[in-house]
Amino acid sequence: MKSGKQQIQDDLKKLRRELDALDEKKIPPRELKQRYAELNRRRTELENQLLETILGADSGGLPEVWRGLRHGMLAACRDMEKVLRRSIKKEARENRTEAGRASRWLELLREKPAAAWPAAIVLVYLLLLAVSCLGSGFQAAFGGADGAARLFQFATNPFTGLLVGMLATALIQSSSTTTSIIVALCAAGMPVTTAIPMVMGANIGTSVTNTLVSLGAIGSKRTFRRAFAAATVHDFFNLLAVVIFLPLEIQFHLLERLSGLFTGLLYGTGGPDLSRANLLKPLINPVESGLHTLFRHLPGPRLIGETLFIVFGLFLIFFAILVLGKLLRGLLTGRAEKIFKHAVGRSPLTAIGSGLAITVLVQSSSTTTSLIVPLAGAGVMTLGQVYPFTLGANIGTCVTALIAALAITGTGAAAALQIALIHLLFNTLGVTVIFGVKFLRGIPPRCARLLAAAAARRRIVALAYVAGVFFLLPLLGLGIYRLLG
Repeated sequence: MKSGKQQIQDDLKKLRRELDALDEKKIPPRELKQRYAELNRRRTELENQLLETILGADSGGLPEVWRGLRHGMLAACRDMEKVLRRSIKKEARENRTEAGRASRWLELLREKPAAAWPAAIVLVYLLLLAVSCLGSGFQAAFGGADGAARLFQFATNPFTGLLVGMLATALIQSSSTTTSIIVALCAAGMPVTTAIPMVMGANIGTSVTNTLVSLGAIGSKRTFRRAFAAATVHDFFNLLAVVIFLPLEIQFHLLERLSGLFTGLLYGTGGPDLSRANLLKPLINPVESGLHTLFRHLPGPRLIGETLFIVFGLFLIFFAILVLGKLLRGLLTGRAEKIFKHAVGRSPLTAIGSGLAITVLVQSSSTTTSLIVPLAGAGVMTLGQVYPFTLGANIGTCVTALIAALAITGTGAAAALQIALIHLLFNTLGVTVIFGVKFLRGIPPRCARLLAAAAARRRIVALAYVAGVFFLLPLLGLGIYRLLG
């Protein structure tokens, strides 16, 4: 049996290990302070007991020595606590400074839902206005359908269109922005046939965000393997969907014909003519026309004014989608987490539904899929639960393009709606075919597990995968096409 002294020394060693481990954990400042205070209190008690054991409480002048040592240790603990408190306050101040003034405004809005929801409506209006500005700007600058065809002649090859969509989305990290721009380009005259591979490429490019999020766990082999598998299952699903549907589209124009039927029903060939019943037209057109007139009257050649108008539309799209996403995430994260916890684990269908619902709420598939990656890394969610959730997110992200299509009026409105419907059909059919067929269903998770195991053994594999698939491969493909063309 251990002596009292030996037992206390063992407890002190164990406590020091806990303190060392605490430094490596990512804990909120307030909780970190409480944990440090508790561990320091226990350390003080153990050191007191050890000194009492060594010195003895009734040994002549030794009580004086004991009291001095005790007061010294207590003072040291108080000093340590003060230093810790100052460092936590400093870190909080630095975080607030880095967040910037815009983030503080968002925080204020999130705390006041009565003001936040009108702000969200304004941002949706700005998104619709931006798409309308972009469409009319492209149409005026490049001469309508003929000009758009000349401008995008390099992308008339389906494979180059696919690579353009991948690279653009990987660079701006938002498929919603890419598809909104494609909608505006179709409204300006770009052929729908040319735009379809771009939409498919945008679907692949959007999965780079959660793959980058998984790299945050690269320090722990087991955690990283789980997180990287959860992230890349989205990549492999999108790649498999393109492998299946792009050849079908090239050969039979499947998505174009299906979307054409639905667009025809909505635009006067057998159903209500939405071009005449567009309720957004009187709200958007006067503002868009006024802004367009303002840019046309800028000094210099007319093309410069039109180009600046296009740049203004692009900036407005980036701003509206970015701020709207952050605002909705702050307002709906709590509700989204409740949906997630109650639905994801029940069945694949409810997981798909919850992924769709959360993505519609926060207007970002990257956000919803990135939310689940840390949970998978921690072992809270299995790859089997993550997989259908990401499929639902794939469908939910189509809402932004559909909203953007509502802003388009005039001759390009039908084409804009058609490409938005193609995005929805591509993702919906992809989920139905791949997840519905047992053999196909297992391919993405198997590939994700194999890649994650290789990346966990050699971290360079993960970095090479991200850089190669999302950036170097599209650039190389476009370079080869330009050389051969």
